[in-house]
Amino acid sequence: MAVEEFVVDLRRLNSGALAQVGGKAANLGELIGMGFPVPRGFAVTTAAYARVAEAADLDQQLDAGDPAQLGERGRAALLTASVPAPITDDVCRAYLALGQDVPVAVRSSATAEDLPSASFAGQQDTNLNVVGTEAVLDAVRRCWASLWTDRAVSYRADAGIEHRAVQLAVVVQQMVDAQVAGVLFTADPVTGRRTRSVIDASPGLGEAVVSGAVNPDHVVVEGDGRIVEHSLGDKALEVRPRAGGGTEQVVTAGGAARTSLTDAQIAALVAMGRRVEAHYRAPQDIEWAIDGDGTLWLTQSRPITTLHPLPRPSGDGLRVYLCVSLAQGLTRPITPMGLSTFRVITSVPAADVFGVSIADPVAGPPAFATAGGRAFADITPGMRSAMGRALLPRLLDIMEARSAVVLRALFDEPALAVGTTSRWPFVRRVVSVLVRYRVPPLVALSLLRPAAARRRVDRFGHRLRTLTEVPADATAVQRLDHVQRVLSRVFPILPGVAPVFGAGLAMLALARRLAGDDLDEAASHEVLRSLPHNSTTEMDLDLWGLATRLRADAGAGKALRGTPAVELTRRYRDAALPPALQHGLGAFLRRHGHRAVAEIDVGMPRWSDDPSYVLGVLANYLRLDAPELAPDAVFARGALAADAAVASTVARVRRRSRIRALAVRLALRRVRELAGMRETHKDFLVRLLAHARAQLAIVGELLAASGLLTDPADVFFLDLAEARSALAGADHRATVTARREEYDRELRRRHVPRVLLSDGTEPETLSRPAAVEGALSGTPASAGTVTALARVVLDPVGAHLEPGEILVVPSTDPGWTPLFLTAGGLVMEMGGPNSHGAVVAREYGIPAVVGVADATTRITTGQQVTVDGAAGLVRAPV
Repeated sequence: MAVEEFVVDLRRLNSGALAQVGGKAANLGELIGMGFPVPRGFAVTTAAYARVAEAADLDQQLDAGDPAQLGERGRAALLTASVPAPITDDVCRAYLALGQDVPVAVRSSATAEDLPSASFAGQQDTNLNVVGTEAVLDAVRRCWASLWTDRAVSYRADAGIEHRAVQLAVVVQQMVDAQVAGVLFTADPVTGRRTRSVIDASPGLGEAVVSGAVNPDHVVVEGDGRIVEHSLGDKALEVRPRAGGGTEQVVTAGGAARTSLTDAQIAALVAMGRRVEAHYRAPQDIEWAIDGDGTLWLTQSRPITTLHPLPRPSGDGLRVYLCVSLAQGLTRPITPMGLSTFRVITSVPAADVFGVSIADPVAGPPAFATAGGRAFADITPGMRSAMGRALLPRLLDIMEARSAVVLRALFDEPALAVGTTSRWPFVRRVVSVLVRYRVPPLVALSLLRPAAARRRVDRFGHRLRTLTEVPADATAVQRLDHVQRVLSRVFPILPGVAPVFGAGLAMLALARRLAGDDLDEAASHEVLRSLPHNSTTEMDLDLWGLATRLRADAGAGKALRGTPAVELTRRYRDAALPPALQHGLGAFLRRHGHRAVAEIDVGMPRWSDDPSYVLGVLANYLRLDAPELAPDAVFARGALAADAAVASTVARVRRRSRIRALAVRLALRRVRELAGMRETHKDFLVRLLAHARAQLAIVGELLAASGLLTDPADVFFLDLAEARSALAGADHRATVTARREEYDRELRRRHVPRVLLSDGTEPETLSRPAAVEGALSGTPASAGTVTALARVVLDPVGAHLEPGEILVVPSTDPGWTPLFLTAGGLVMEMGGPNSHGAVVAREYGIPAVVGVADATTRITTGQQVTVDGAAGLVRAPV
């Protein structure tokens, strides 16, 4: 065997050796090549681990027994396996080349470690001040076994990384006799600000800082070199190397009275960090040490994986980006084709309303930005104008209330000072759009004759069907042209429909103004319960009606209760389901099959493409046995409660003024007749997107048949321009592969910023909601109080929800709402009082709180919680 098969000098490594030596060793090799002072050492390659794992029969050990004890079996197998002589010889030879009994650090270097998507920091073992060949060999073996610690196994499972796909190399480096050590972040890991460097430092080995065993000095340095914070920790202990090997903790005194670093050392650290960051083109988490001679050593560098990617700069100076994805109830990434369709859709209002010159609708308006697979809007011009500051937060108060709070907190930012631009050009364009789309007459019609206004909206919907007529013999290029035309007609849906429900909401505001204290928040929520003419509610009740009919059919009920949804889907396509289920599901999909979870993304399969989710929801519905909790009964009670709320409000107002009472009654009646139309424009939009998806799927089939795509669905990982070039012969398969990998990584991202600044700052981290003792606070969305077990659901597909459980979710769109029918309450991280989840929760009469920061991580499934929808609080009973 060649020596380098099992052991490689760090100086010979770079990122190309990742599979052989893992992330940590590959990074250290690159840093050596850049000229940084990295301690000498070598890597024991993954080939050595593979040989020992084979000798231990590791695969068989992992397959045998309880999956919960997977880590325990893996560790035992590696700790007891014999290490082949060629490996021990190579390790000993490389260690002795560093010197006789040289103290070394022995650290794990996994192939899935220190990567842009997962750092695995601290998941495997590190052994410090290891002395002697036997001790080094033992430390290497313990590092191999640490790939199977319970925390590492759990981390891989959460990150979606296949256990057998990961192997472990080991880094052996000469120890630095550190007088001071610590960590350096080249971006603020809390706020995300990329211009700041953050340093934690303490005397002794860096293990004290990394492990959290000490309260270190904390230094924050701005991009221009200014030290904006330098707080001294107590540094009550130091980790020191022990004679003969190992480390010890030494208690110290007076640490708070002295600084660990001089200003010159701080400047040197920051400069080093910026050089490393420039090389890797990403913010870095760096471990460093300074020895007794004052030499600065770099001992490790990994990406900061928690930072959200930044949109490409769309202008000079500080920019403010609003996450449109979150405002639309979408936490997951959007496919590249989905983002491409948004560019075309937003080009129309950008030109009509904001007067932006759009040279190419496929490229989209300059304000449309993407990062991490999410859609962002550059709202900087609005933040720098008096009118924008007045309108933007008020709009977000309705749909995403927490974002409105974050924006208002930015008003004092000097870089966003209000300019002197006149508001009148914008006002004239808005008035022109309102007149062109005949909005004022539609508002008037809605108030005078609500039924006529609803019929007009229905006719508008029927006219949209003419947009979806495509000749059967249309070419692929013609289909792409057709898709672009359809997308350009999406924006006119809003002024054609929104004035109807907008008039209803205006009437609610008027009623509250007229009634004063006689119509408070709780009473307003009651008025909005079980609104008629809501397309999303009608869809949900249609599905419940189907479940009710299937309950009486023995064959359908047995199939739903005992067969996985994926298998039921296959049988549906083969027309092999029990007749009642086959026909009932088909009828439901013919009416609502254009819907989907994350349905604003054209890349997401529609329910008509894959009804697995619908079948899973039907199975959930069959578990509801209490007649009084049946959704149709709940909806009927909600309508009666709304009528009672209107009557009681009018009665209270009448005590003060009969004329005012008449006005309040008329206004609230209009609310009931119009506000339910809120979901109609979204339903129309989704119908057009479903049609566009169908046409793009045909294009994908043609590209796959010609060998230019591997799979027809790959077309959704291109944009419209790339799809057109593919039809001309361009091969984008490598692009698709890279984008699918990025998309899969982003699916695992749990935190997405509501608002993001161009310097990386997440303003929400600077303006958290006021704490309420013993409770999580959010925005009231649906009045009422309920105490029940929580069910945290990150993806509704396949979700198992017991009747009466409190649904805790990141956000929702209409595709989620069938789950609401049997939920006892709702808690959402995103949203405002008029977001989809809030509206549907009110209609079903379930208490709901929205805009609860980090709810899905602070609440756990099975935890008993109390949701107070009127107060906007979520409590965990003691």
